[in-house]
Amino acid sequence: MSSPTVDIIVPVWNSPFETRACLAAILEHSPEARLIIVDNGSNRETELMLEEFSEPLGERGLFITTERNIGLIPAINRGLARSDSDIAVIVRPHVIVTSGWLPALLNAAMTTGTGIISPHFSGVSAPVLPTLVCGCSLMESCTVSSAALLLRGEMRMVAGFFDEGLDGGEWCLRDYVRRVAGFGYRTCLLSRPVLVCGTEQSFGSTERQRKMNLKSQSVYRERWGQTYHFAVYFGKEARADSLSDSVDAILEAARLGNRFALLLHRRQYADFCRRGWHALHTGIEICRLSPIFSLRSLSQRMATLQSGSPGLVMLRGGQGASFPGHESAQPLTELSTILSDGLVIPRPATEEKP
Repeated sequence: MSSPTVDIIVPVWNSPFETRACLAAILEHSPEARLIIVDNGSNRETELMLEEFSEPLGERGLFITTERNIGLIPAINRGLARSDSDIAVIVRPHVIVTSGWLPALLNAAMTTGTGIISPHFSGVSAPVLPTLVCGCSLMESCTVSSAALLLRGEMRMVAGFFDEGLDGGEWCLRDYVRRVAGFGYRTCLLSRPVLVCGTEQSFGSTERQRKMNLKSQSVYRERWGQTYHFAVYFGKEARADSLSDSVDAILEAARLGNRFALLLHRRQYADFCRRGWHALHTGIEICRLSPIFSLRSLSQRMATLQSGSPGLVMLRGGQGASFPGHESAQPLTELSTILSDGLVIPRPATEEKP
């Protein structure tokens, strides 16, 4: 199999010294990729630096300019619109890539068919991402970051670009993850490499950003519906070999942005780990109950979950099983009904390219 072609898109707004360091690291550690620089209405100092940096790149580079700051997502979309490679990777200017970063992302994408991959980060403005299960290098997730993000080319052809009416952070990315899932593309987090984040440049006042975030959250929920946090108890007698359909249903619901805490007895926990069910999705957490005082352990776990998630929904998962202390718990077989009551039937967006 031939190596995929790669475009690295860097949306730039001011911060010339940090941006130069970012671009230099990309050239050093990604010699096989084409660099697409989007100058998003930067000041003259940054503009001169970018022109100087881009001039010797030749066919390895593409320089795009906008007359004013059009916003992060529109700038990224401008770069994506000019990308015709198998893979596009977004890298923000406050991120420093390291040796082996690109092969790791490409290997994960090409061997799994994943549509979106985000690495993990460290540093002063590192985005907070879910921690992967120990020993797992790649896990499905609904949470990614635009600090560095891989997107497959054929996925972009069918799913389009990011929604420019949403914020440049959490809700815009959640919306895109949901949209590409409708076309069968999965989203994953990669444990290695860990890229270094410097200070992120912000645009607009804190109050403006807060209002945009609230508006984007409202649009997302109107478009995709409510998400839930579930606690699932299968009962002590339930065996893992009878729970495959239940786990499949839970995984599909997690891919819609829902979260699950699976409360398991010792044997169930061991069987879930053996089958790989402990590392299906970052939205699914398996919790081992104490083998000696299991009911007390269940009560303590539930108290902890409810204190952190007041809207927690309880589900009983085993055939005929009860949920001690929570008689109002609904059967897991009602999961699809619960979700359909709160979800709008998704229709893929038909956006025009910028």
